[in-house]
Amino acid sequence: MAILLSRRSNCLAVILLLLCQIFLYATVSSSGSVLKQGGGEEFTEELLLKPLPDRKVLAHFHFQSRASHSSSHGHHHHLFPKAIAQLVKKFRVKEMELSFTQGRWRYEQWGGFDPLSSNNAKPPGVELWAVFDVPQSLVDVYWRNLTHTLSGLFCASINFLESSTTYSAPELTFKPSFGNLRYGTLPREAVCTENLTPWLKLLPCRDKAGLSALMDRPSIYRGFYHSQRLRLTSSESGSDEVDSGIGLEQTLTVVLQPSSWRTGNTYSVETNIQPSWSISSIFGRNIPGKCVIAKSSNVYLQLDNGLVGELKNLERENAKYVANTFESEGFQSNHAFKISVTPDKVFEEVDNLHGKSTSVIYGFSVEKYGDSQPFDLGLTWKIPVVWSCQQAPLHASRFLMGSGNERGAIAISLESTESSEGLSMSHIIDGRCELRVDIFQVVPWYIKVYFHTLQVFVDKQPRAMADVVDKIQVSPSKDKVSPGVMEMILKLPCGFKSAAFSLEFDKGFLHIDEYPPDANQGFDIPSALISFPSFNARMNFSEDEFLNNSPILSKFQETSPVLSYTEVLLIPLTTPDFSMPYNVITITCTVFALYFGSLLNVLRRRVDEEERILRSRAGRKAGWISQLLSRLSAKLRGRPQEQPTSSLPHSFISFRLVLKILFVASIAVTWQYYFG
Repeated sequence: MAILLSRRSNCLAVILLLLCQIFLYATVSSSGSVLKQGGGEEFTEELLLKPLPDRKVLAHFHFQSRASHSSSHGHHHHLFPKAIAQLVKKFRVKEMELSFTQGRWRYEQWGGFDPLSSNNAKPPGVELWAVFDVPQSLVDVYWRNLTHTLSGLFCASINFLESSTTYSAPELTFKPSFGNLRYGTLPREAVCTENLTPWLKLLPCRDKAGLSALMDRPSIYRGFYHSQRLRLTSSESGSDEVDSGIGLEQTLTVVLQPSSWRTGNTYSVETNIQPSWSISSIFGRNIPGKCVIAKSSNVYLQLDNGLVGELKNLERENAKYVANTFESEGFQSNHAFKISVTPDKVFEEVDNLHGKSTSVIYGFSVEKYGDSQPFDLGLTWKIPVVWSCQQAPLHASRFLMGSGNERGAIAISLESTESSEGLSMSHIIDGRCELRVDIFQVVPWYIKVYFHTLQVFVDKQPRAMADVVDKIQVSPSKDKVSPGVMEMILKLPCGFKSAAFSLEFDKGFLHIDEYPPDANQGFDIPSALISFPSFNARMNFSEDEFLNNSPILSKFQETSPVLSYTEVLLIPLTTPDFSMPYNVITITCTVFALYFGSLLNVLRRRVDEEERILRSRAGRKAGWISQLLSRLSAKLRGRPQEQPTSSLPHSFISFRLVLKILFVASIAVTWQYYFG
């Protein structure tokens, strides 16, 4: 009987195991069929590596998730993060961008004309803008709720943007949003691991597999520049757009200083040799393979057009190397550098209108790599190479003028670069060659800007505002209500070398409760946004099916204006002595303690009682022999025993009492006269 029961239990276990396997297979096949459908959810991961002229390396992570409205099963998704889907649905977000940045992008050294720097170079701190699909009367309410939600989602102080003194509603700088756009910044917000961890949790594989496994916290935060960005777009299913649904784009841009891992052919610093590097030497780990549920996983190595032009010049000087080293036959090893992994694709830019040379991108697929054979891309330099990245058409900088804690001025300087020299007949408007520049600047309410004091200088010569400013929109600040906003559209002549604009302001006064803990450090004025609609930051490649499946390369081919941010200004304001309240409280309590203590002591003291106590003390001090003799003499004479008198006379005690009373009274009168 026991044998039969054991056999039945074994059969039941086998049947349950088979049923579980069938269920799992059906679940995986159904999810796979959903992903293969055109309207399903997709996730892609890509990494772009780029050597920089100042011996640094740029690493740009790009993750994209997309979900259609028909792919969601109730309130759940297969790949798309549930928190973002709920945020879009609850707050009616049509478009949103959030960035956390530490450090400042160096436009002179790292470039400002390519799509990567124009779209991913962000101002320090937190920047948030959002477009809502609600009536204009409800935009502010939805904005406040959105800031609180994002603050809890990313463990940051984004909720400070709920105040009307910290956000604005631009109209000219951004694309038309019909008044439903809100923009806010927190320049002093610190970026740390607490912000990166929630950002990684939005990825399907988090940081456990795929390209996100490279995100070692110490390696990332020791860089010179770090910016994590989240871009969200949402379109209704009934809209005219082809890709209707929710799109989430997560990017992480890091500038790192590589430590050379190559042992041979060492060069001195004077030769400007670029350091050789690999993925393992930069991040401290390899790529273990792709994320299992990712549609594609690629790594790209980009050589800037300035670098490519310099390498071609060196190649012409070397008669030994005649062949083109950037064709697919000679890309892996040439006289200038060596790539440790054979590329799967080579993309060369075509029709570069703003540069003499074209950039080259090498593509590597991570799908064929795994734990047994991890992916580790390395770049080894053989000869010294010096080049420069293509800068923005105008180099923008902002600074303060004046001195003192009462008045000052804000100045914006624009200087032409080599890119602006390419202006041709395409920029002629009404018979004049003009360069359009858009400026968007937000000033806190405690900086009283006088917009009528705007002065314009072109090539160090004063110009009338009507000759340069095509359109201006100003929103003056209101005390403790809203900041000051200025938007300008400028039309500058093509041949100019420099231009400057200045605005005068007065410094306001804050209540003691409105000062931050580090008020003596100064107050931040957010970065100004400078855009150049006359120039497009895009890259053109020849038609290739691989480009359509690559989100980052498709992003590079989109037409977008060149953008750049100015410095964050640190302005000192008049600050009170925050230790003064403590000092006043301390001295007041001390004076009151002395006054009331002495007064109570005088009022409650009894003079007769003191004399009796003094006599008793004097009697105790006398010996027992003297007391015995005094008692004996008193009995013999028939008189009572006399008590010993005090050593202090009564008149002296009364005089001391009067002095104490006069001293306390004088203190009371003085206090009442000066502080009453």
